[in-house]
Amino acid sequence: MDESLLAKLTPLRERIDRLDAQILELLAERARTAQEVGEVKHAANADGPVLRPEREAQVIRRLQADKRGEPFPPEAIAAVWTEIISACRGLERVLTVAYLGPQGSFSEQAAFEQFGHAVQGLQCPSFDEVFRVVEAGQADVGMVPVENSTEGAVNRTLDLLLGSPLRILGERSIEVRHCLMTQSGTMDGVTRVLAHPQALAQCQGWLGRLYPTLEREAVSSNAEAAKLASQDPTVAAIAGDAAARSWQLEIVAAGIQDDPHNRTRFLALGKIDTLPTGRDKTSLILAVNNRAGAVYEMLAPLAANGVSMTRFESRPARTGHWEYFFYVDVLGHRDDPPVARALSALESQVAFFKVLGSYPAQ
Repeated sequence: MDESLLAKLTPLRERIDRLDAQILELLAERARTAQEVGEVKHAANADGPVLRPEREAQVIRRLQADKRGEPFPPEAIAAVWTEIISACRGLERVLTVAYLGPQGSFSEQAAFEQFGHAVQGLQCPSFDEVFRVVEAGQADVGMVPVENSTEGAVNRTLDLLLGSPLRILGERSIEVRHCLMTQSGTMDGVTRVLAHPQALAQCQGWLGRLYPTLEREAVSSNAEAAKLASQDPTVAAIAGDAAARSWQLEIVAAGIQDDPHNRTRFLALGKIDTLPTGRDKTSLILAVNNRAGAVYEMLAPLAANGVSMTRFESRPARTGHWEYFFYVDVLGHRDDPPVARALSALESQVAFFKVLGSYPAQ
C-alpha cells in the first residue's frame, strides 16, 4: 500500500478501534442494566413475560428518529438494535421461537429478523405444529406466514387463527427471493423440482419458460425441498440462498420468482397482549348473516369512526351454505378510542367477532 495513503488511513483505523471499544463498554453496561431490571422484577414477585413487543418497537423507533444516528441507516438501526435487545433479553431468559423448518426456511429468517438470534429456535414440520407448541407452552412465540404479495393469503394460517387462542404480537414482511439449487449447480440429470406450493406458484412462469417438462412436486417447505435435494442428485429445490448454505447446495439460478418485488408477511404469535405504541395494527375475524347489504353494514362502523382498513380477506365457513369469515386488518390499537368505538359497534352487530390481537406495525 502507498505510504501516503497508509499514513492517512492509520489514524482513522485507530479511531475506529477506540470507538469499537467504547461501543463494547456501553453494550456491557446495557446488558448489566437489563439484568438489574430482571432482578428488580423478581424481587418484587412481578415476573411477567420477558418479551414486551411494544417496548422493543418503541426503543427502535425512537433511535431511528434520533438525528444523532445519521448517517447510520434506519434499517441498519433496526437490525442492530434487534440483536442488542435479543442478547439482553436472553440474559433474563432465552426465548423459544417456533417456526416452519427445517433449517434455512423463510420462516426461520423472519423469526430471527423479528426476535434476533439470541433465541432458541424450534423447527416444526407444519404450521399446525407451530400453533400447537406455542399453545402448549413448549415455545414462547411462533412465526407463521399469513400472506404473499404474489399469491395472496396463506389459507392454512387463516384457518388456524380462527380456532386458536393465540394472539398476534407482531408482524414482519420480508423479501422473498427464490433460487433454484442442486447438488452440482447444474440441471444435469435432474428429473423433478421440489418446493412449497406457494413457491411453485410464485415461480411458475419462470419454470414454464425454462423447464416446461420438469416434474414439479409440492413439499411441506422450501427448506424441506433443499434438504431432499441435498440427498438426491436428481432433485432440484426452490428455496432461499440461506437454505443453499444450510444444505451445501449450489445455486443454478437466483431470483427466479415471477414478481421481482415478491414479499411475504409473517405474524408473530403468543399468549400476551401488547400495549399501544402509537403506530399499531389490529387484526379481526368477522362474519355476518347471509343477506343483502350485510358486508357493507359490517364495515360501516370503521368508516364512521375514521378507522382505516388495510386488509380484507374472506374464507369459506365450510357450512355448505356459502357463508364466509372475513379477516380484517385496521390501523390502530384496540385500546385507541376510535378503534375501541368501532370494535364495540362491530361486536354488537355481527354474527361472529374475534380480535386476533393489536401489535406494533412494521
